[in-house]
Amino acid sequence: MPERRTVALVTLGCARNEVDSEELAGRLAADGWELVEDAADADVAVVNTCGFVEAAKKDSVDALLEANDLKDHGKTQAVVAVGCMAERYGKELAEALPEADGVLGFDDYADISDRLRTILNGGIHASHTPRDRRKLLPISPAERQEAEVALPGHAQAPTELPDLPTGLAPASGPRAPLRRRLDKSPVASVKLASGCDRRCSFCAIPSFRGSFISRRPSDVLGETRWLAEQGVKEIMLVSENNTSYGKDLGDIRLLETLLPELAEVDGIERVRVSYLQPAEMRPGLIDVLTSTPKVVPYFDLSFQHSAPDVLRAMRRFGDTDRFLELLDTIRTKAPQAGVRSNFIVGFPGEKESDFAELERFLTHARLDAIGVFGYSDEDGTEAVTYDGKLDADTIAERLAHMQRLAEELTSQRAEERIGETLEVLVETVVPLDEAEEGEGAYGRAAHQAPETDGQVVFTDGTGLVPGRIVTAKVVGTLGVDLVAEPLGMDLEEAAG
Repeated sequence: MPERRTVALVTLGCARNEVDSEELAGRLAADGWELVEDAADADVAVVNTCGFVEAAKKDSVDALLEANDLKDHGKTQAVVAVGCMAERYGKELAEALPEADGVLGFDDYADISDRLRTILNGGIHASHTPRDRRKLLPISPAERQEAEVALPGHAQAPTELPDLPTGLAPASGPRAPLRRRLDKSPVASVKLASGCDRRCSFCAIPSFRGSFISRRPSDVLGETRWLAEQGVKEIMLVSENNTSYGKDLGDIRLLETLLPELAEVDGIERVRVSYLQPAEMRPGLIDVLTSTPKVVPYFDLSFQHSAPDVLRAMRRFGDTDRFLELLDTIRTKAPQAGVRSNFIVGFPGEKESDFAELERFLTHARLDAIGVFGYSDEDGTEAVTYDGKLDADTIAERLAHMQRLAEELTSQRAEERIGETLEVLVETVVPLDEAEEGEGAYGRAAHQAPETDGQVVFTDGTGLVPGRIVTAKVVGTLGVDLVAEPLGMDLEEAAG
């Protein structure tokens, strides 16, 4: 019997990439590959790259080079690039980075096992040739569902798959997900849709992720049930634009219907929605997000700026006062709601008065988490052609100023939560023999998404178990992080 080949998946970038990696893991496990955590222990290291901004691209290249170093002193025989950067640049990336033994695009995912075997056996698979994926789907959203286009994270297993390894989907049902979990976290992301129909002048994502297409509600529900069977307690719905969900299925309000159904899945304690467009927020969606049990009042709103002239140049809508009104509406319905956003400073044509207007918005918005990025040209975007480019020193100065302000404001917002009672999902418990001072435990409250929004540090981790939700009172802060004391009744339940 031939020895089983081993593969490690290294994931960079956003939660959407994490879902894509677990789809690849599902495909490979179903075809007999052994999944290992450490690339040094794998025959082939598959690096799922990010191609969003320059810093993310650099991280992806560094990860590929690091994996390539393993070929000199580890088991690793091949390094393969997949993901957004591979899809976006294809042959160009292969030529610039000969250390990668293969550069595979989204169209290769369905045949990932064959591709890796070819590369490991010394064969050459032609590097991916990039193309504008928006042109692969019909212009009309209503006609997209039946199109045969590779959509990472949407894969469904065949109705019958014999002898699947433990922990590999599918769950019950004719359209089960093809997915393999790569960690034991009580939190998992679920793809709600792929692509984007918006044409923001600074963003290249639609060109390599394609036009917007929703997953069917039955597929999202089926995957959520399977994740619950794997011990997941919180799901986070991800896509490039969740507020557009359902428009290609004939119902732009489909998310409002789906959320209560997801919240009723046995074992799921939290449903979180990310990536919301302010211009598409509907009163009904706000109502569902702020009033449905187990659906957390969390608003990941893509503001990007607040000065009207800059937003129009970005091909976006809104202004400071409209955004503040939206936040007031949300907090009137859910005073403890969490809100985060990202912003770009130094956009072409951004005047000092525009920068001051953004500062005014941030000062009044009381956001829980703020990401700030300096503008940089992205290949193929409209903004590359704009006049009024700011010099690098000005962008760096504005970025540093706004990052300092963001840190100060989010720390102040955390301090506002002192005295609040929160429901906290325990994620990490440090064993007593590994902790410096007693047992440490960490988790997240409803207003904190994984990786991006800070965490809750428990004053006492005794009896806490990952995956449990406990009630805790905020007694202090550590920057954006909260320090909370578990309440006794929940400790007894957790210990039991």
